[in-house]
Amino acid sequence: MAIKINNIALSIDDDKSLLINKISKKLKIPKEEIINFKIIKESLDARKKNDIKYIYCVEVEHKNEEKLVKKLKDKDIKLETTSYNADIEFGDKELKNRPVVVGFGPAGIFAALLLAEKGYKPLVIERGEDVDKRTDTVDKFWKTGELNTESNVQFGEGGAGAFSDGKLTTRIKDTRCDYVLRELVRAGAPEEITYIAKPHVGTDLLKGVVKNIRERIKELGGEVLFSSKLEEIKIEDSKVKSIIVNGKEIQCENLILAIGHSSRDTYEMLHKVGVFMEPKAFAIGVRIEHPQEVINKSQYGEMYNHPRLKAAEYRLTYQSEKLKRAVYSFCMCPGGVVVAAASENERLVSNGMSYHARDLENANSALVVTVGPDDFEGSSPLRGMEFQRHYESLAYKLGGESYKAPIQLLGDFMQDKVSKKLGNVKPSYTAGYIFEDLRKCLPSYVIEALKEAVVDFDRKIKGYGDYDSILTGIETRTSAPVRINRNENLQSISVEGLFPAGEGAGFAGGIISAAVDGLKVAEKIIREYKPIK
Repeated sequence: MAIKINNIALSIDDDKSLLINKISKKLKIPKEEIINFKIIKESLDARKKNDIKYIYCVEVEHKNEEKLVKKLKDKDIKLETTSYNADIEFGDKELKNRPVVVGFGPAGIFAALLLAEKGYKPLVIERGEDVDKRTDTVDKFWKTGELNTESNVQFGEGGAGAFSDGKLTTRIKDTRCDYVLRELVRAGAPEEITYIAKPHVGTDLLKGVVKNIRERIKELGGEVLFSSKLEEIKIEDSKVKSIIVNGKEIQCENLILAIGHSSRDTYEMLHKVGVFMEPKAFAIGVRIEHPQEVINKSQYGEMYNHPRLKAAEYRLTYQSEKLKRAVYSFCMCPGGVVVAAASENERLVSNGMSYHARDLENANSALVVTVGPDDFEGSSPLRGMEFQRHYESLAYKLGGESYKAPIQLLGDFMQDKVSKKLGNVKPSYTAGYIFEDLRKCLPSYVIEALKEAVVDFDRKIKGYGDYDSILTGIETRTSAPVRINRNENLQSISVEGLFPAGEGAGFAGGIISAAVDGLKVAEKIIREYKPIK
């Protein structure tokens, strides 16, 4: 138990050391009575451009916490219970085989970590390479266009998040989030991720963090195998019996499926063996790039060069009444680059990435439009996946069939003109680009919705609609195109012992929510079975 205080404001020029004075004043006690305090959240209030502030939430230790809170009667001060500590009651069933985790992205990593911590010695199989080899493979793809379909921006140690901004923002309210952040810090992430309002690690630091967690899982008795692909699940009497990995059969009764949102061949295998799933909505569109300075000036005003201010972010939404579709920014990467993110031959995908410093010239974000099952042809539960494939193939052809991306200046896009030369924004897409008409690789309703939204977003962020801003095609992997339905025990509704988890199963939308979902499914196994001796 501790005292939680909200809404403590410091000027942008104030040092954090002044927080204890503010806490003392808020609690109406001498500083000496404060045993300890820590920052729970730090957020920036830039609504008044001439008076930018940092707003803090802090947790305070005091010898008479309950009495003090009751006496103060302040809506910003309350008692807070301790956070998630993974104290789970073990089940009583004997395990015939150790649990298997498929995929080593956020859901798989944290499912495996919790199982390892509790003595279950999980086996992790990951189709891609370890993060160092994977980095070399991805760099080669960006430079030469030579794609490895098993290890790329989507597949490999760390999952798709390892080649993104490493964003840790989430809208879910779950104390498991605290556990995830603590473990990331323990593995080498900056301490600030536990309290800043929009935390990120950056792809450069995230790689080391992931390696450290992997080594910890191994030290605790787990095993992690790379370049190991799940090829088939053997099912008997509607239960998982075994799996085939690289041609070898492995006995298995508890299988955590944390495959990520791009494992299309795995979706096809699951459908073939009778695992129930259904199509779900996602969003597609483009990446938009502006000079980071434009975003900074719009968000911070005259203070945009202040040394305490980091590269500015934005989050934008728009609802088209005419088209009945939402348009929104997604995975905004301040001071980052647009990257080639294909995972299948002859299909083009773009994504965004930032390093921890976020100090590159451009800001980029996905600019996407919602699509759903009514937009997909056919009756297969995989029809959303085929929808993605169709437009990725068009984009690949439009880019010259070499993983170069089709791009347009925003002003030309708004006028349906193919661009002929760049303006003041240089495209950052890692595999090169070709001037083309993006109408040729996106549905007409997506194009129309994007145009509507740009007009609206330009009113909200000055310079958003500048003619020279760059649109890069195409963004299709905002989330999984299917949901692998599960019951109250978080197992597949059609196959006992199969635990779909994370983004690939349709139950998460980012690093933190995927990690939390991985913890949830691990907890189910722990509560049913005894640890392995």
